[in-house]
Amino acid sequence: MNELKINDIKNLVSIPDISFYILILLIVLGIVIIGFVGYLIYRFFKNKKNPRKKYYETIKNINLSDTKNAAYQITFYARKLAKNEREIKISEELITLLEEYKYKKDVKKFENNILQKYELFMETIDV
Repeated sequence: MNELKINDIKNLVSIPDISFYILILLIVLGIVIIGFVGYLIYRFFKNKKNPRKKYYETIKNINLSDTKNAAYQITFYARKLAKNEREIKISEELITLLEEYKYKKDVKKFENNILQKYELFMETIDV
């Protein structure tokens, strides 16, 4: 039986296969794309959660004609916005100037020095 020669069966032939490398490439590309999308989502939500921007917009849009209410709001938001030494110093000066407008029943309009100090404070804030 060993002497029979079968001509129909051929020897094994190696076939070049790069599917493993394609799989690795697709996995790496998928990780990079997922990472990039995750980074974009992180940046999108990080910018929305900044409370200083909200405080800045609120203090910028305060109605200065309503003097008593404006004095209270400027004091509240100035304390929240002041972070470095210069901002804290200017906000404290502004708050001391606003004290005379807070605790009275009838108050007059803001004086020029208070409005100038308010504008200076708004310019020093970095948001």
